[in-house]
Amino acid sequence: MAQKPGIPKGTRDFNPEQVAKRNYIFNTIRTQFETFGFQPIETPSFENSDTLMGKYGEEGDRLIFKILNSGDFLKDFNNNLVETIKTALHNLRLAYNEKEFDLNNWKENFIKVFPGILRANENIKFDEKSINLDKLTGDIWFRIENMILAKEDLKNKLLKEDNSSLTELTFLIYGDFYFQLGNNYVGNYISEKALRYDLTVPFARYVVQHQNEIEFPFKRYQMQPVWRADRPQKGRFREFYQCDADVVGSDSLFQEVEFIQLYDSVFSALKLEGVTIKINNRKILSGIAEVIGASDKLIDFTVALDKLDKIGEEKVKEEMLNKGIPESGIEKLQPLFTLSGNFESQINSLKSILNTSTEGKKGIEELEFINSAITSLGLKTAKLQLDVTLARGLNYYTGAIFEVSAPEGVSMGSIGGGGRYDDLTGIFGLKNVSGVGISFGLDRIYLVLEELELFPETITKTTEVLFINFGDKEALFSLKAIKTLREKTINAELYPDKAKMKKQMNYANKRDIPFVVLVGEEELENNNYALKDMQSGEQTKLSLDELILKLS
Repeated sequence: MAQKPGIPKGTRDFNPEQVAKRNYIFNTIRTQFETFGFQPIETPSFENSDTLMGKYGEEGDRLIFKILNSGDFLKDFNNNLVETIKTALHNLRLAYNEKEFDLNNWKENFIKVFPGILRANENIKFDEKSINLDKLTGDIWFRIENMILAKEDLKNKLLKEDNSSLTELTFLIYGDFYFQLGNNYVGNYISEKALRYDLTVPFARYVVQHQNEIEFPFKRYQMQPVWRADRPQKGRFREFYQCDADVVGSDSLFQEVEFIQLYDSVFSALKLEGVTIKINNRKILSGIAEVIGASDKLIDFTVALDKLDKIGEEKVKEEMLNKGIPESGIEKLQPLFTLSGNFESQINSLKSILNTSTEGKKGIEELEFINSAITSLGLKTAKLQLDVTLARGLNYYTGAIFEVSAPEGVSMGSIGGGGRYDDLTGIFGLKNVSGVGISFGLDRIYLVLEELELFPETITKTTEVLFINFGDKEALFSLKAIKTLREKTINAELYPDKAKMKKQMNYANKRDIPFVVLVGEEELENNNYALKDMQSGEQTKLSLDELILKLS
């Protein structure tokens, strides 16, 4: 039976028209990146797991796709583990020539011997920073003891040369081994690599690894796919592209100003006018957490607050309560949920709320600087808006936070986002290197442009002229002309097979090829070409030079 074709949920195939439209977005963003002085880099599709884990918060870590170690690794490991357990039990049995089963003797020796046997086996390695083998052995024995006590015949068989009893207990221990190790085992041993979750953490790793080759401040852009084990829905995929621009090695707030201008330039170039660039500051969120008595729960606070536009005020408050944020503190948040007005009026409200927080005041100063600069410079088509509930649930942000929403009337999540991270490279050993960056969500931008019918009609044009195939002699004559046309950057092709005229013409129509060239015996004799306009039906005889001029 033939296999039914399919692809994993959250991934997509792209047809030629879709690829052309995606390339239009890529090229527009790339042009603006380079206009603003950013340089391209690329990093691998997957990183070492420890590079990614712990950088995105608890929710983010759960969405990381881990890669099973390759080859027969798992099979070999499992076989080695089974044999090691079986050997340990066999040695224990030989050590006791008893008439009755003494559970305490077995327990004492199992706990003493088993960790050493595991450590001694070169084919079974554990990261003992995260896995305590001695404690693990004690936990496993507790369950084994219950298994033995529950099976009277099992403990009797263990005293005899009964391989079936050894095998039975071996696999009980083996199964329990997996149960006890759980995700820690999978994360630290079976899977040592993971698909990248975003482009920012790999970029931080890149900067540290190549710091001696980089001139700081370093402005880089990167356009590559990322993967998240998320629930697929409209505008949310498991495999998607990010288009990032970052600057590291500068703590100047003019970088934030420039990124707002970059957003404005890209969306203006895409004719996507009226986007809203929302801005907040992590220091303001820290200040608010301090004021409401939840400084020790900043991450819980920001993760919940970031869901405001998705689940609403009451659900956000409920989540905060469940995370241990006091009800009295949540009541103090009420002004945030109703904060409105222009940038300046919201800032004034924040000043009264955060008048006792040094961190909060610093965040307000930074926002005022950015807003003042943008007011002076102006934006083309975008608008800047302060949103004090904007949190973006990524742990590494320390200053400004950005999020871009589509024009009013378009139902779509954020189409861009980013922020300031003061010491992201510090996690890889390079301290005190401040950075700031933004990202464009290509797939969501595509959906918005499609909905608003903003893609130029010309971007899907591929072949400009198709040469009809009347036979080998005519085809060779046509290919000489096609070679010349291609040298003049005119997209041209020959229909590959000698087929009926109707079939070849239908092919041109279905692919929206605007012109076809017919070369028959007459054209061969006169060294010219019959050019047909597929829209008007008009047909003219042209020399090669005239054909080039007509199609240029």
